[in-house]
Amino acid sequence: MTWPDVIWGGLLLAGAGYELFAIRNRLDGDTLSERLREWLRTRTRTGRAVFLTAWLALALWFPLHITDVL
Repeated sequence: MTWPDVIWGGLLLAGAGYELFAIRNRLDGDTLSERLREWLRTRTRTGRAVFLTAWLALALWFPLHITDVL
C-alpha cells in the first residue's frame, strides 16, 4: 500500500463516517446531498440545468478516464 492509497482511503473513510453521523443526528442541512443542493442551487431551474449537465458530463467522462481510454 502506498501513501496515496492511505491518504485517499482516509479521506473516503472520514467522509463516509461524517455522512453516517449526519444521517443519524437528523439535523437539517448537514448531509452531503443537502449541502450539494444548497451549493449548486438545484431548487432553481438554472441550478438544475447546470447540475444535470455536469452530472452527465461526469458520467460520460469518468468510465473512459478509469479505463484509460482517454
